[in-house]
Amino acid sequence: MNQCAAIQMASGSSISANLLEAEKLIAAAAKSGAKLIALPENFAIMGKNEFDKVEQKELVGIGVIQDFLSQVARKYAVWIVAGTIPLIANNENKIRAACLIYNAAGEQVARYDKMHLFDVSVPNTDEEYLESNSIEAGEQPMVVDTPFGKVGLAICYDLRFPELFRELINLGAEILIIPSAFTFETGAAHWELLLKARAIENLCYVIAPNQGGYHVNGRKTFGHSMIIDPWGMVLDCHKNGSGFVSADIDLERVANIRINFPVLTHRRLFCH
Repeated sequence: MNQCAAIQMASGSSISANLLEAEKLIAAAAKSGAKLIALPENFAIMGKNEFDKVEQKELVGIGVIQDFLSQVARKYAVWIVAGTIPLIANNENKIRAACLIYNAAGEQVARYDKMHLFDVSVPNTDEEYLESNSIEAGEQPMVVDTPFGKVGLAICYDLRFPELFRELINLGAEILIIPSAFTFETGAAHWELLLKARAIENLCYVIAPNQGGYHVNGRKTFGHSMIIDPWGMVLDCHKNGSGFVSADIDLERVANIRINFPVLTHRRLFCH
């Protein structure tokens, strides 16, 4: 078994301040024994508007945020799942919301670009979001081999699209990592319910780092970062403010549940 952790933050508009906070939490999680540590969506910047992050976009492999991630992974000898960072897009007025994975040597070994963009009006509120104005959608699902198991990546709004997770299962995923910045209203209604559903229907561990608190743009995020086992049990949850959750990931448990409760082999319909 390997201990994994999910970090919760309430990121602001200062990249340097956010990175200091991220390192403090990474250090604490590593000290507790975590070998894989996942950061939330937008951990490095949540600006006053959707276009602040476009101004801070980085070239692939070059930039303050990517240098930081490589350095802390190496410094604490941990794998880092780097929430999302703003990377250059084909459209110069947008970014790719990229989730990068770094190994314990500080090498970037995988990248997933957020596929589903949050263009919604939140019911019963005056909140409206148009991520497609500043983000260019990704095209490819991603599962990566790690020492902890095969990790499938998804980001925030992706959580609402079960066909993506079925494709991650087709690609061999045993652990789902879902960095997020769920709004308070949608999180209170659906966050835990959706996370448990993805764990149960796919017989996977789910590691879900979330933003949790108030932000300079007036937004409030839900928090409740958690780790859930393949049977839908919440192993750890951090409700409010900065902090982290951790739990042991037992791949034998995944394998045994899938053998003894073979839901995945009983499927009759497949996504194409």
